[in-house]
Amino acid sequence: MAAALAGNAAVAVVLPFVPARILHALSARRRYKYVHPRVEAEGAGWKIVSPNCSRNIDPAGGEIDIAWIVAAPRGSWRVHARDHRRQAWKLRDTTTSLDEALERVCADPLREYWP
Repeated sequence: MAAALAGNAAVAVVLPFVPARILHALSARRRYKYVHPRVEAEGAGWKIVSPNCSRNIDPAGGEIDIAWIVAAPRGSWRVHARDHRRQAWKLRDTTTSLDEALERVCADPLREYWP
């Protein structure tokens, strides 16, 4: 991952702190505040995984993929939602900052991330 970002030193410096920033932002989300999501490395980014409290995807309430956030060129961030039917990530947005990306995932008015 660091090699892919070698041309963007500012992003490369903050990469180790991204999982903690994601978890901190998730604590302020508007929906499903009582579940405890986790963050794990996924390819060149970070995946948010959470119990499926609505049971819309997993009737047993097991863990499901919520979002995948990837650093992109020039300090932007790509935000993906999980298409659970196709078992694939779908690009939903490209933001100018990690904070903006996290706000999209936490607010989620269209329930693209938290089904």
